[in-house]
Amino acid sequence: MTADTQKVVAARREIAASAERIFELIADPARQPGWDGNENLAEAPAGQRVRGTGEVFTMRITQGGTRHNHVVEFEEGRRIAWRPSEPGQEPPGHLWRWELEPAGDSRTRVTHTYDWSRLTDQKRLVRARATTADKLRASLDKLAELAESVQD
Repeated sequence: MTADTQKVVAARREIAASAERIFELIADPARQPGWDGNENLAEAPAGQRVRGTGEVFTMRITQGGTRHNHVVEFEEGRRIAWRPSEPGQEPPGHLWRWELEPAGDSRTRVTHTYDWSRLTDQKRLVRARATTADKLRASLDKLAELAESVQD
């Protein structure tokens, strides 16, 4: 499958920090712009820490505009996934997922996945195709830098 047709992309790496520490950086939308390797996230209001499925958090993106992110998977300290949408709209079908697996003393294997296999909004296809494993890896690398800089 070529990069143009691969609709589920993922990157994985081990981070020298606990799953709890890493998960806090992911589950708090206000922290997300600090590790976004896709350079898409501008800011999120504080106080939106995700605690379960069904929640919606708000994010302002760098291209202008706001996204509502509908949490569809959640396991504290282990997994979180959301489907973004424009305010007041149904999500058009793409999904961002983070999975964390403890890998020993204060080490965690982290997998970041972007799945656009159910994307229905034709306007978003160019951007979806541009979201490569390298961009996901850039987010993982920035996340690792932040998580590893703070002692548990």
